[in-house]
Amino acid sequence: MSVTQSKFEASLERVRALVRNPREGLFGPHSCTWLVARETGIFLAAGRAALLQLAHPFVAHAVDQHSATRTDPAGRFLRTFENVFPMVFGDLESAFACARRVHKIHQTVVGRVTENVGGLRVGDPYYANQEAALFWVAATLLDSAILARELLLGPLSPSFKEQYYQEHRRFVYLFGVSDEIIPPTWGDFQRYNRILWSSPLLQPGRVARDLAGFLMTPPGPLLVLPTRAYGALTIALLPEPIREGFGLKLDITNRLLANATLAAARRTYPQLPPSVRFLPAYRDAVRRVEHRPRGRIAALLERRLRTAAETRLRKALQRPR
Repeated sequence: MSVTQSKFEASLERVRALVRNPREGLFGPHSCTWLVARETGIFLAAGRAALLQLAHPFVAHAVDQHSATRTDPAGRFLRTFENVFPMVFGDLESAFACARRVHKIHQTVVGRVTENVGGLRVGDPYYANQEAALFWVAATLLDSAILARELLLGPLSPSFKEQYYQEHRRFVYLFGVSDEIIPPTWGDFQRYNRILWSSPLLQPGRVARDLAGFLMTPPGPLLVLPTRAYGALTIALLPEPIREGFGLKLDITNRLLANATLAAARRTYPQLPPSVRFLPAYRDAVRRVEHRPRGRIAALLERRLRTAAETRLRKALQRPR
């Protein structure tokens, strides 16, 4: 079922009714969501989330036909989080503005599949605003963030994860997804994931495997080792049915490299200062909620550092033509 404009706006109004303090946005500083999403370490499982998303034929074909993943991977990465971070950490109106922008973009993301995959046939239509596909993308982010957080900082209690999941319903509502699509509890959500991982729906086809190969290929000689290490970790974190669907092997080399990468991250990550460990979007949100403006020098320095980091990311991921 597609998310119509009227259904989408009604979903936003539902979110508005659930939010107590619009300045804090959807969640606020005391939420489980901010405690997880503030960690830069959640990107440890970003590769896992990306491949889980590509396993869905709608997502794979949409990315292949409508995104700049191949021509500007750094730009696509940055644009994605320019929308996601305001939804998670912004005030309510900022979250709504980003949600409306994403919904408008998704309205234009339509096409036809080019292979027989996941129960679809060549020529079958796909559309980005399909509820089940929208929830699947959100589900991969939610599940992978918790996985990364626990791998780096230890297990979270069942009650914490339940609250985190219930909070995230608001995030999913920002895309117009209805309760009929969303599993009611964290346990139900875990069962939903296990069922879909082995479902015929998630069968990485030629398009998905090609995109995965592109993403896991080092863009240049200087990034061979880090790409290899991150790729091995991504392979290790994928559910077995999805890993096999992509034709990826968790051989002894990948297993050892993934274990070494994770061990190094566990050792160093908890020692990082908050300025490195916590996302800038989170630090900005805390200042906003506490009515603490950034000093001019600090704001200028952070902007320059962010610009420099984005420039380096673009150069590092630039593919030879």
